[in-house]
Amino acid sequence: MTPANLADTVLSAARAVFETRGLDVALLPATTTVERPRNPEHGDYASNLALQLGKKAGVAPRELAAALAEELGGREGIKSVEIAGPGFLNIRLDAAATGSIAKLVVEAGSAYGRNTALAGQKVNLEFVSANPTGPIHLGHTRWAAVGDSLRRVLSAAGAEVTSEYYINDAGAQVDRFARSLFAAANGEPTPEDGYVGEYVTEIAKVITEADPGLVGQPAETALPVFLARGYELMLKEIRESLERFGVHFDVWFSEQTLHNGGAVEHAIEELRKQGHIFEEGGAVWLRTTDFTDDKDRVLIRSNGEKTYFAADAAYYINKRERGFDRCIYLLGADHHGYIGRLKAIAACAGDDPKQNIEILIGQLVNLVRGGQPVRLSKRAGNIITLDELVEAVGSDAARYFLARSSTDSALTMDIEEITRHAPDNEVYYVQYAHARICSLLRNAADINLTRGDDLDPALLSHERENNLLKTLGQFPAVVATAAELREPHRIAVFLEERVAPDYHRFQEACRVLPYAGDEPTDLNRARLWLVEATRTVLANGLDLLGVSAPERM
Repeated sequence: MTPANLADTVLSAARAVFETRGLDVALLPATTTVERPRNPEHGDYASNLALQLGKKAGVAPRELAAALAEELGGREGIKSVEIAGPGFLNIRLDAAATGSIAKLVVEAGSAYGRNTALAGQKVNLEFVSANPTGPIHLGHTRWAAVGDSLRRVLSAAGAEVTSEYYINDAGAQVDRFARSLFAAANGEPTPEDGYVGEYVTEIAKVITEADPGLVGQPAETALPVFLARGYELMLKEIRESLERFGVHFDVWFSEQTLHNGGAVEHAIEELRKQGHIFEEGGAVWLRTTDFTDDKDRVLIRSNGEKTYFAADAAYYINKRERGFDRCIYLLGADHHGYIGRLKAIAACAGDDPKQNIEILIGQLVNLVRGGQPVRLSKRAGNIITLDELVEAVGSDAARYFLARSSTDSALTMDIEEITRHAPDNEVYYVQYAHARICSLLRNAADINLTRGDDLDPALLSHERENNLLKTLGQFPAVVATAAELREPHRIAVFLEERVAPDYHRFQEACRVLPYAGDEPTDLNRARLWLVEATRTVLANGLDLLGVSAPERM
């Protein structure tokens, strides 16, 4: 019996009590939860449902708790129920009810942990969105790891998620990139506002090798070619770098298409219909101060030029018109000012900014080695590229480290620390637990020991088995909470602080394989079920973080 199963049982018992006593069943919540008490002596799980409902139903909470305890005491799998304090229920399950979690996990396999908490939600998740003028660098990498993990977690909670990369290809930076390529191809100094780094020379060389006649041509003739080919090659490199990092985008959306296809004009007309457009000083404005923005925003300047903000408005409206219920933006640390203006766009478009749009801000990452800052990239000039980071620490270590912490705080990534094979290296600790289980399962296979088709759950009655089983049973709720709060780091914390340590304590106290020469028992087989269930949760959790679950280390 998982915590979710038990919560359903508690709610069912409450309904029975309400019906028996003639109480208003409309007061019952649609769902309830149970929690593991801090003190294990208080039971396996606790419920405060009687406290929540007592006064509303006109019954003393402790009296309602007593009725609930009596009703629950007769339910299958429940060993005992005690009343504590003003109306808490402390519930103990019988060994078979707890042990059955192992079979449930193993039989669910890779689907264990998936739930329907966000079923029916169609989500657009935009992250990374770097300019196509240089390689993906350290400043983008945290959101690449967190964004992709969030995509996985939201999907596991039942949402229909589209991951989207917004290509910022409509600004002056693209022209500066083309001029930088042109200068490199012709052996000229980099323009004052241009891009530096060996990657510029590399791309220019690829372009001119394919079209040698470009060298020496006038700028007005050559620049459009350098722009088109440079854009294409840079975007290809960005895609490949992200794919090597395990990050896949469903949609690559070009900002330029908003302008070329009339989406900006369409968005302005839609906003005009909502009554929030006004004209002043020859410019077209959106009255975002109606919705707590710090100032009104210009959409079209007096010279007829459309602003970046106009593209932002068009992009949001485009997303909503594509059928997304919720648009989530993952933006960098320097984008705090975007929160108010993007929410104001949603409100001006007639949407609910609390429901239809979310903006998450991620803090910076500093890279050090042995406490000393890592040198700047030779290839990319003044940045560290994603490819260089992966080469230095590996994709698993980088992704786990970046996804395991709340994005509210800045991170310092020490190359030496995150690549050490030691228990205090979090990714190594969790991956090692999985590899250790795989080694045990191989040893079991060597002596022809299998768990069999059936589990006798009552055999898993040891305290360490009970603790591990209850931890495994919490995994679906952890996934649901991580999705609801947009905090994939909760998965990593759960694996590090609960699953891996509980498994190590179990294996120290409970021998899984028989001693040499002894015949396997049903207890050995039952414990193999628990071992495989733990492996499943570790593998599923690591997969949600985009990290591999190695079988050998």
